[in-house]
Amino acid sequence: MSKIEKMKSFSDLINGDKAVLVDFSAEWCGPCKTMAPVIKEVARSLGDKASVIKVDIDKNQSTATKYQIQGVPTFILFKNGQIKWRQSGAMPANQLLRAIEQHV
Repeated sequence: MSKIEKMKSFSDLINGDKAVLVDFSAEWCGPCKTMAPVIKEVARSLGDKASVIKVDIDKNQSTATKYQIQGVPTFILFKNGQIKWRQSGAMPANQLLRAIEQHV
């Protein structure tokens, strides 16, 4: 994530016309740690087509509650403020990329 994106609020990021994949995770989550290199690969493959951000549910409880995150990892793809795709659980990079590319 660029320094400019870090300064934007979560709301600003998900309401833009650029697709944003949000990785809801937690420090204590084993599958989340397994997904870390997969998320990096996905972000690299997407380039400028979409942004990828990580949200720690323990540090951002209000956001996790708002989006009814009940298990981690949970991935939500936003575009123009709307949820375009959502799935929980670890998955291979190609499956994640396919889901994102259908909406970017």
